[in-house]
Amino acid sequence: MRALKDLVDIAERAAERAANLVRAARPPVADRWTEKSRHDFATQVDRESEELIAETLTGMLPGSIVVGEELSPNAEYRGEIVWLVDPLDGTTNFLHGYPQYAISIGALVDGVLSVGVVHDVTRDISYRAARGLGAWSGATRLTIAGLTDPRRALVGTGFPFKELDRLEEYLRQFAVVCRSTSGIRRAGAAALDLADVAAGRFDAFWELTLAPWDIAAGIVLVREAGGVVTTATGGDDMLRDGSVVAANPTLHKWLLDLLKNAK
Repeated sequence: MRALKDLVDIAERAAERAANLVRAARPPVADRWTEKSRHDFATQVDRESEELIAETLTGMLPGSIVVGEELSPNAEYRGEIVWLVDPLDGTTNFLHGYPQYAISIGALVDGVLSVGVVHDVTRDISYRAARGLGAWSGATRLTIAGLTDPRRALVGTGFPFKELDRLEEYLRQFAVVCRSTSGIRRAGAAALDLADVAAGRFDAFWELTLAPWDIAAGIVLVREAGGVVTTATGGDDMLRDGSVVAANPTLHKWLLDLLKNAK
């Protein structure tokens, strides 16, 4: 098995190549958007980005498996190395010229989530982490925020825009978090939201309905920065469940309890 540091280097290379492609692209006009489901768009840029990422990952590590949002979402998670790829996290932001979108690449090693790389496209910043090796951006080690007073916390979130039947549940949670903190932000790219938690810019983050490729890399970043990540019910299978709560240990427990009891 390749060393985790080698896998990080491979993922960073793939993410950098895809970021350059996306950065050079112009958002297509609206009648060329593909609507996969309500509010869920994709473009040729998404598909070309994923093709480039898959080509890079499998070229540098033959035999590895790529599970990607656009081209291989139903691929089996079987293999020594399985890559979980979002080729353009924040597609709607990209389409509207809102500068908050990223390339996200996580890796399962023998079934264990072990590597994460998130590349902020518009700012050209790479975040990387590997199990036991810490979380980094450039030469700077990332450390989760140490704030423990919820009244001073800035919390990131995401709306259940693809599963509107959960909107009422989410709005109850939003209300109690809003009443208990200094503010809530929703920027529309979960990979970058989790990177912001790892970097200490957000004190916490929660969302109810995400895909594995949305969160795989970000989970590794937060954990390696000293944070705790679970499902909204406190479980540890975020990739299957789709919900995420991330924060330092103190705020994580507080937020988890708050969400569970939201009425």
